[in-house]
Amino acid sequence: MNSKVPAFRRRPRSVSAEVAAYLEQRIASGDLNPGDRFPAERELAQSLSISRASLREAMRELENKGLIERRPGRGTIVTEPPREVDELLRELAETRQEQRNVNELRRLVEPGIAGHAALRAHPSNLLRLEDILRQSNENLTPAESLRLDLEFHSLLAQAAQNPLLTTLLTLSSRWTEDVRRHSHATQEGRRISVEGHRAILQAVAAHDRLAAEAAMLAHLDDVHTLIAQHTGTGVAQ
Repeated sequence: MNSKVPAFRRRPRSVSAEVAAYLEQRIASGDLNPGDRFPAERELAQSLSISRASLREAMRELENKGLIERRPGRGTIVTEPPREVDELLRELAETRQEQRNVNELRRLVEPGIAGHAALRAHPSNLLRLEDILRQSNENLTPAESLRLDLEFHSLLAQAAQNPLLTTLLTLSSRWTEDVRRHSHATQEGRRISVEGHRAILQAVAAHDRLAAEAAMLAHLDDVHTLIAQHTGTGVAQ
């Protein structure tokens, strides 16, 4: 129990709840591992600067949650997490990794596409992009919003006038579609997506390569944040 201990409130009921939350967080973070033994009750209460009554209440809560086990002669130890918890944590880690992979791929490919589109887009390319943008709004269904999102980025790749870039963008869109749909799950997410597309198109229409690349990077950052928020994984970097 060497981590810095927070100052707990003085109301007994809130103190026990706060201590339980503090110890639970340490277990969840891996600071306390399965099999680790807690200090004796008197020592632990003194180290946390709380009463033994508050500590007992907090430990009862952790025991009821299955996070600790009190064994005669062995004291209080951190228990092994149930298998379903292990599976959930593993799935969460895999989700975070997939989000990182998608974000990395898009940041490597799409700013360059936007920059080349700014230099090479024909008037017809701009008209098609403007048409997609007119159809896009926050009141669409998530599926329709995602469809228009994918089409906007596909048309942007076509505006770069390099068929290999268009093929690469088509492939990457297929690889990233499942992750990207999370950014369209809420009305706020759909609004942010449309705003990002609008900023990109303005830079492309102005034939400003650097601005187009910057607008795309900002858009991808927004999308990454929306996905992390919707999946409950935090902003994975």
